[in-house]
Amino acid sequence: MISVDGVGVEFGGTTLFNNISFVVNDTDRIALMGKNGAGKSTLLKTIAGERKPNHGGISKSEGDVIAYLPQHLLTEDNRTVFEEASQAFAEVLSMKTEIDELNEQLTIRTDYESQEYLDIIEQVSTLSEKLYSMGEINFDGEVEKILLGLGFVREDFTKPTSEFSGGWRMRIELAKILLKKPDLILLDEPTNHLDIESVLWLEDFLINSAKAVIVISHDRRFVDNITNRTVELTMGRIYDYKVNFTQYQELRKERREQQQKAYDEQQKMIAENMQFIERFKGTYSKTHQVQSRVKMLEKLEIVEVDEVDTSRLKLRFPPAPRSGSYPVIAEDVSKTYGEHLVFSGAGFTIERGEKVAFVGKNGEGKSTLVKAIMEEIEHGGKITLGHNINIGYFAQNAASMLDEEKSVFQTIDDIAVGEVRTRIKDILGGFMFGGEDIDKKVKVLSGGERSRLAMVKLLLEPYNLLILDEPTNHLDMRSKDVLKQALENYDGTLILVSHDRDFLDGLVSKVYEFGNKKVKEHLEGIEEFLQRKKMEHLNELEKKG
Repeated sequence: MISVDGVGVEFGGTTLFNNISFVVNDTDRIALMGKNGAGKSTLLKTIAGERKPNHGGISKSEGDVIAYLPQHLLTEDNRTVFEEASQAFAEVLSMKTEIDELNEQLTIRTDYESQEYLDIIEQVSTLSEKLYSMGEINFDGEVEKILLGLGFVREDFTKPTSEFSGGWRMRIELAKILLKKPDLILLDEPTNHLDIESVLWLEDFLINSAKAVIVISHDRRFVDNITNRTVELTMGRIYDYKVNFTQYQELRKERREQQQKAYDEQQKMIAENMQFIERFKGTYSKTHQVQSRVKMLEKLEIVEVDEVDTSRLKLRFPPAPRSGSYPVIAEDVSKTYGEHLVFSGAGFTIERGEKVAFVGKNGEGKSTLVKAIMEEIEHGGKITLGHNINIGYFAQNAASMLDEEKSVFQTIDDIAVGEVRTRIKDILGGFMFGGEDIDKKVKVLSGGERSRLAMVKLLLEPYNLLILDEPTNHLDMRSKDVLKQALENYDGTLILVSHDRDFLDGLVSKVYEFGNKKVKEHLEGIEEFLQRKKMEHLNELEKKG
């Protein structure tokens, strides 16, 4: 059991949150919710011991292990993937080495009656008891199982970690955490760099093999599937619900309605009393009543209403200029890098107005095929773009294309036309640019903020073929709702590369699966595709058995 006791954190004289207390039990899987900037990541770092609170503290039982996966990290560059993942067992392996060294001393020493000899026996006994309590572990087998589950292939095991992108390094760090089997796992946006199959595997692991978990995630389906409790951090305090995310949303809505009702009633009461005070403040016979009401209002604790969720903000793409009937036709398309074959034999036709998803493990060629459609790379086979095609493309590097000297507001104001110009602040607010943020220059924005701004920019320009490569990685649930609703109403053609099942569900009607050097077409939505794929996997396991 791990306890958060009266924790408070301040930044530059501003209180982020204060006097927060809750207990994490052995089987709790907690979703930590709240808007961006509420302090979720800071609270996670505080629980992990990465930063000290200004007030209060974290208490845990002796021997309890807390493991923390931040959003950004770096692994060592001088180890292979397998060696780096095996660092999870560094303490155990070090203990075994120490026991072997102490036993060696007992073998060669002859001072059997000395205090030093007896101390060595005591050390061996203590270490052996600790090692025995951990149970027998097949280290190599455990490392292999976790790495394969997180999307690595055996050929990756011997490669240096320096060959892998930040997303894959994050998976190595996640592997180390899962291998430690800690008493509490803290995860900050763990699915951002995972493909759908790895997310499904992680869900299964957390549900069936992990102990306590606290997770921050904007992947609604992931959060719903793994958690049984929701802790919301808002306006410097917490609300604790013993339910998953979907049920929490309903209870939160009810709570806010009750707060609003109490607030309205209190404001009415204040207004009536102020009216009384103003009316009778010079009247001698009412002096006592006036003073009494003034004192009452001074002591009154004002009812607070939680911040409003503005996910109802509606945003529409401009009407798509009419294109040819078949925006993309691929015939026997292939791509190799040197001797490495990414995929071959890809053939499909995307019709005007269709919304399709590219899914599959990382490294199987989804973004590569997008670049081929964009005519950014050479390839085998033939790709034909339809008549009058105007492509809007969002990739992770879209942020680098922004003008760094412009402000957030100016970036959007320069392209906004018509009535949209009157709603720029609302639109930016829907993508987490509020208050003074809109006056910031692009050059001071974080990578995530730049990505969100690039997405807003794309939303306001008239394209008839949108290609979005992992558009939701830096969006919170509110922003994702705004984007998804806009895409549902979009009348052009859409290609989505994404691992976010909840975002894809109900949005796409066709799935292109990348794997085994092939691109396979499925005429169904993402939910039907995943249900059927799970059956396929089970059948394959039975065949192997």
